[in-house]
Amino acid sequence: MNQSAPDGWSASAAAWIREMGEDGDYARRFVLDPAMLERIRGREFETALDVGCGEGRFCRIMQSLGLRTVGIDPTEALIGRARQLDPTGEYRIAGAESLDVAPASFDLVVAYLSLIDIRDLAGAVAMMVKALRPGGTLLIANLTSFNTAGMPDGWSEDPDGSTRFCIDDYLTERAVWVAWRGIRVLNWHRPLEAYVSLFLNSGLELRHFSEPAPVGGDPQRAERYRRVPWFLIMEWQKPRIAK
Repeated sequence: MNQSAPDGWSASAAAWIREMGEDGDYARRFVLDPAMLERIRGREFETALDVGCGEGRFCRIMQSLGLRTVGIDPTEALIGRARQLDPTGEYRIAGAESLDVAPASFDLVVAYLSLIDIRDLAGAVAMMVKALRPGGTLLIANLTSFNTAGMPDGWSEDPDGSTRFCIDDYLTERAVWVAWRGIRVLNWHRPLEAYVSLFLNSGLELRHFSEPAPVGGDPQRAERYRRVPWFLIMEWQKPRIAK
């Protein structure tokens, strides 16, 4: 969640906190959490950095698995909420591009739906890679580029009442304002190539790629998430020996 330029996050923080509650929204609880936790459980990770941690929900989840976590987010109100819900946790007001942690200090770096909020993605990824220990893992949950290419309108209704999700300008990187339930923030659309090329050029090695499906919750909402390519999960590893 990048706050280096006016992007709506400070103004939307209260609405975001209401929307997330303590357990997260449908997409997190029934689509992304199961897929992300499958990549963490039983892996002997000890330390984790959550980039764009928001109100700290996923930090608390990782702590329940025994990890020591540091959460960073540039939105002061969200970090305040994280500290309120987790008084003994470590949360810092910072953007990914200006990350101030010791090099090679984390086994795991998580970007959970935060890459779409970052203006200087190359700078942010460089800092995340620097924070990883050799052999460490960068675990990403992101909106698919097919999805962000449909923003801000996405769903439309045909004359017969059927709905479809329309995408356009897929190859053009751009900022898009999106709004829902009192939240209005700036997201970034980038083609998938932009992400993958950046990670590869950073020396990372792809270990996992998936497009998670819903695993419960309201059947109508699940069907909506099955119709459109909403999310992807990527796991990248920092080589143990520098190339």
